Amino acid sequence: MKVFCIIPAINEEANIKEAVERVKSKVAQVVVVDDGSTDRTSELAKEAGAIVLKHFINRGQGAALETGNQYALKNGADVIVHFDADNQFKAEEISEVLKPIIAGEADAVFGSRFLGRENNMPAFKKKVIMPLARLVNRWFLGIRLTDPQCGFRVMTAKAWRKIKIRQDKMAHCSEILYKAHKNNLQIKEIPISVIYNRFGLKFAGGVEVLKDLLLAKLMN
Repeated sequence: MKVFCIIPAINEEANIKEAVERVKSKVAQVVVVDDGSTDRTSELAKEAGAIVLKHFINRGQGAALETGNQYALKNGADVIVHFDADNQFKAEEISEVLKPIIAGEADAVFGSRFLGRENNMPAFKKKVIMPLARLVNRWFLGIRLTDPQCGFRVMTAKAWRKIKIRQDKMAHCSEILYKAHKNNLQIKEIPISVIYNRFGLKFAGGVEVLKDLLLAKLMN
């Protein structure tokens, strides 16, 4: 089973080399999609052993993941993992998230930061933004998973061929969940750890996610 790991990155020169080195022993190929960086992200990712694809302007995380997915599908991937560039996830948990896929128990496995593993998510994000996103997913998209916006996920190539990411920015997380349900994929959630080195997604970012989700639903 040929497993590709897609890592979207922008201006991650402080973290990308370590991220690639931690992941590459767990998968067949690491693909870093440099989404318009102005630093040495691409250079350091290559030095660490990744295939590097580059957007010359910043298009958004959803667009970077779609670029990576298409490359993996064209180059023989059987399974595609999405992973973050900032070392907030643990590479050793990739094998755990892959287990249901390898066992044939799931087409798609989503990591959840709300199932009891180590988690230092900022209180406002944990208690306000994430519950709001979870409610939007439930009310408008019919999705009842515990984590509405986790970037750590695994799907078979067959499943990814049914899902084209059209939300270029952060709403792609819920778009993927929605399309996985819509295509009747066999889905599992797996507890994962998350350690934030820098805290992102302030209130304005959360509002942007909710807006994108609502627009996507209206246009669907």
